[in-house]
Amino acid sequence: MKQLHFISILCLLASSISAQTDAPWHHKKCAVVITYDDAYDQQLDNAIPVLDSLGLKATFYITAFSNSIQTRLNDWRKIAANGHELGNHTLFHPCNGGKGREWVSPDYDLSKYSVQRMIDETRMTNLFLRALDGKTKRTFAFTCGDMKIGDSSFINAMKDDFVAARAVRNQMHKINEVDLYNVDCYVVNGETGRQMIEWVKEALEAKSLLVILFHGVNGGNALNVSLQAHSQLLHFLKQNQKDIWIAPMIDVAEYVKNYQSGKK
Repeated sequence: MKQLHFISILCLLASSISAQTDAPWHHKKCAVVITYDDAYDQQLDNAIPVLDSLGLKATFYITAFSNSIQTRLNDWRKIAANGHELGNHTLFHPCNGGKGREWVSPDYDLSKYSVQRMIDETRMTNLFLRALDGKTKRTFAFTCGDMKIGDSSFINAMKDDFVAARAVRNQMHKINEVDLYNVDCYVVNGETGRQMIEWVKEALEAKSLLVILFHGVNGGNALNVSLQAHSQLLHFLKQNQKDIWIAPMIDVAEYVKNYQSGKK
């Protein structure tokens, strides 16, 4: 009798471990974070209606001095109140200038910044976003994927300010492999809905985290996606929610942090 009881316990343990392995992302096979950078009108006008119609929540990385923030502040406040995350994408969107980056304004050439200026402007953006949504926990997205000023990394000095920071390499990782201060993502630049859906299928197969980065949505930026492709991806995600955890970056990052620290 005792032997049968012991075997039953082993079977339950094996079943539990198998379930965790098969569905490590909030009891689902993979996680997808939908992100939008720079705060464009087209994100409010073209992305938000589709997201809200499907009940999907995304992360919008806000450059606080963008034209859309200056002219449509209340609209951005409303999407935060509706459950979308406002992430930090700096005050002025500085990027390293130089060859191939001639479009970078000399005033906001990151290579000319001091680390302290970057920290100060980023913290000012956190304060601005807190005034918009009342939140104290925040995630960050590196502008242009630039993570250093000269040889100096600036994120180390800001780790207490952010739960996670998103980079721009086209990679996906399993939950135990995610570097929360260098979270990879797939940058959308004219892909079709079918191509983006293939990314999701790959994440499902690998049981990994897929972060998708949009800029323009039917306009707003040269890194653009068509309305049709954008809608096709979001509808596919919605139709497969039983296997895909779709959540803002802040929620996924906190889950990863707890998982990696053993607080599953």
